[in-house]
Amino acid sequence: MADLCDNINRYNRREFLTKAGLGLGGIALGSLIHPKVATASKDPFSGSLGGTHFPAKAKRVIYLFQSGGPSQLELFDYKPELIKRNGEELPESVRMGQRLTGMTAGQKSIPMVGSSFSFKQRGDTGIYVSELLPHLSEITEEMCLVKSMYTEAINHDPAITFLQTGFQQPGRPSIGSWVSYGLGSDNENLPAFCVLVSNGRTGAQPIYGRLWGNGFLPSLHQGVQFRGGKDPVLYLNDPPGVDAKDRSRYLDHLKELYESSFEQSGDQEIHSKIAQYEMAFRMQTSVPETMDISGEPQHILDMYGPEVLIPGSYAANCLLARRLAEKDVKFIQLYHKGWDQHGNLPKDIKTMCNSMDQPTAALVKDLKQRGMLEDTLVIWGGEFGRTSYSQGRLTKETYGRDHHPNCFTMWMAGAGVKKGFSFGETDEVGYNVVENPVHVHDFQATLLHLLGVDHEKLTFRHQGRRFRLTDVHGKVVHPILT
Repeated sequence: MADLCDNINRYNRREFLTKAGLGLGGIALGSLIHPKVATASKDPFSGSLGGTHFPAKAKRVIYLFQSGGPSQLELFDYKPELIKRNGEELPESVRMGQRLTGMTAGQKSIPMVGSSFSFKQRGDTGIYVSELLPHLSEITEEMCLVKSMYTEAINHDPAITFLQTGFQQPGRPSIGSWVSYGLGSDNENLPAFCVLVSNGRTGAQPIYGRLWGNGFLPSLHQGVQFRGGKDPVLYLNDPPGVDAKDRSRYLDHLKELYESSFEQSGDQEIHSKIAQYEMAFRMQTSVPETMDISGEPQHILDMYGPEVLIPGSYAANCLLARRLAEKDVKFIQLYHKGWDQHGNLPKDIKTMCNSMDQPTAALVKDLKQRGMLEDTLVIWGGEFGRTSYSQGRLTKETYGRDHHPNCFTMWMAGAGVKKGFSFGETDEVGYNVVENPVHVHDFQATLLHLLGVDHEKLTFRHQGRRFRLTDVHGKVVHPILT
C-alpha cells in the first residue's frame, strides 16, 4: 500500500497537468494526421489493425470470381502437344494415380482432347490468349498470369469455399470479411465489403451467401450483396408510411435499448448490430446514388458492351464495381456463374466468354484511364481448372472437361503486380504443374500482402485458438510483385 501511495504522489499538480497536456496534444495531432487511427477504439468500421503492417500497394480489390471452373486449356494455357495428341489415352505417367471425380472415374477410356479454338501471342508481351477473348487480348500488357495455381478440393462447393475462406468446410470468414475486419472502411456511407452476383447460364452451380459471410468475426464485416433492379439492397428502403424522420427516431430508441443491453451483458456483437443499423440508414442515400448509372457517358456504356444496361448482368456489375471502387469500397466481390462445362464445352464456353470478355477488359481499361488501376488490384479466376481429357463422348463439337484441381490459371492486374508477365508452367498436356506451383493459401497471402497486411498477423481468437485466413500455411509469391 505504501508503494502504491508513493506512485500516486510522485507528480505534483503542475507536472501532472503538463504531461496530461502533452498526451492530449499528441492525440489531437494524431487525429489530424490519421483520424481513423485516432478513433479506432470507438469506430467499429476502422479496422482492428489500426493501419497496415507495411505500405500497401493496393488500396482496394475487385475480385472477379468465375464460378464453375473455367477451362484454362481453352483460354490461357496453350498446349499444342495436347492438340497434336488429340484422342490418345491419357498416359499413367501423366496421371500418376491422381484421383478423378465420380463423373469420370467409371469411364472405360479417358482420351486427351486439345482445344478446338486457336491461340495467338498477343501484343508485346508474347502471352498466348485464345480467340475466344478478343477484348482481353488487348490488355495483356496489364495482365499478370499465374498458370500454376493448384488446390486440394475437387468438387465445386468445397473448392469455392476454400478459395473464398481458406477452408473447405463452411463457417470461416471470407476474404472480404478478413479485409474489412483488419483494415476497416474508407467510406463512412458504404460497407467495406460489397458483393455483386451476375446472372449466368441456366443451370449453373449455385452461389451461397455464406461465401461472403463473416464466420466467427463480428457480423458487421459480412459482405453486403447489391442486387440488380429497384431494390439493390434488401430491406434498405423505408416501408410505406415511414419517412426519414421516423426511421431516425426509431434508430435512436433502438440504440438506447441496445446500449442498455450491452451494459448488462457486455456482448460486443451488440455494438456490431448498432453499427449495422446506422450504416443502413446512411446507405439509404449512398446506395441509390452509386447504383444509378444514368449519368455515365455513352462512350463508357459502349465500352462495357450491350448488356451493361441489363440489371444484374455481368457487364452491369463490372460497371458497378468501378463505381464502388470510386467510392473507396475496400473489397468488391463479383461472382459470375456458368463455367461448369462437363459436356458441350465448345458451345457453352463461347457463350460465357461472350458475356465476360468485353466487360472485364473494359473494367481494366476504365480503371486505368481514371488513374485508379495504380492502386486497385483486379483478380480474375475460378475455383479450379478442367481436365486434359474428355468427359463423355469425344468429338470436336461436343467434348467436355471434368474438374481438375491440380492446375488452373488466374490472372491479376493493377496495383503491385508485374505487367505483361506469366508465372508458372504446366506440363506439355496441361495436367500437372511443373514450375513455380502456387497454392490457394499462397494466393491469399499475396492478396493480403498487396493490401499491406502480413497474413500471419491478421488473426482472430475463437474457441481457444487464433485463426487466420491462411490457417497455418501460405507464402507470399514475391516473383509476381513489382
